[in-house]
Amino acid sequence: MPIKTLDVHTLVKKATADGEPANLFETVFILSKRARQIASRMKEELDTKLSYFEGFDTETEDPQFLEEQQRISMEHELLPEPAEKAIEEMFAGEIYHRDPQRDSDE
Repeated sequence: MPIKTLDVHTLVKKATADGEPANLFETVFILSKRARQIASRMKEELDTKLSYFEGFDTETEDPQFLEEQQRISMEHELLPEPAEKAIEEMFAGEIYHRDPQRDSDE
């Protein structure tokens, strides 16, 4: 994965918490939380795909089964990183975040 530089000021402007602009630390927190959600979803999808192969005896496995498992694993490895997807979502304005502390202060 090549290194990409980001304009953090633009990223912070895109991040809003309940309609209010976020600061850099809130932006990093929002992105890390979203990246964890994406990683969890990706892991569930991979586990679901690979669960089909559970229960088969490894000694009598067909080479096609092994090839299929490798293909699924390689497809998963080629997907963009969760942090990268979270940043793309932030730039696209697809992330909504609300701060429970701000809600309780009102």
